[in-house]
Amino acid sequence: MDVEIFAGSVSDRELVKEAASVLKELGIKYKIRIISAHRNPEILMQEVKGSDAKVFIAIAGMSAALPGFVASLTRKPVIGVPVSGKVPYDSILSMVQLPKGVPVAVVGADNAKNGALLAARILALFNEEIDKNLERYIENERKKSLEDGKKVEEELV
Repeated sequence: MDVEIFAGSVSDRELVKEAASVLKELGIKYKIRIISAHRNPEILMQEVKGSDAKVFIAIAGMSAALPGFVASLTRKPVIGVPVSGKVPYDSILSMVQLPKGVPVAVVGADNAKNGALLAARILALFNEEIDKNLERYIENERKKSLEDGKKVEEELV
């Protein structure tokens, strides 16, 4: 398995689906676990320590302890996806203010797609097939952006 996606709550379902969709499109093997760092730390610890994933994606809101907790248990890359809430930036600040020695790469709020793409870029360094799939994906995104732009331009003229 290449990537393990963790989410702290079932309320993060849509972001998990977004990340999984990108990974699937890129041919990246992944696993999904919904485990709260606050409610089930022992289970989360066992899962991280026993995982054969090369990269972790941790999706969390509010206090957003999940990415930091995962990072404290592994030397593998951890990507944090902050979930926006009533206080818009609380989860982002929680992730970017981790202590030295507990690194987490943080993408934009609610941007699970970028979390998955960052995981893909890390894996592409060592996997030619993923690299080619990622190259195709990026090229398709560029084409789609131009096509969408042309549609709007034509509508407005």
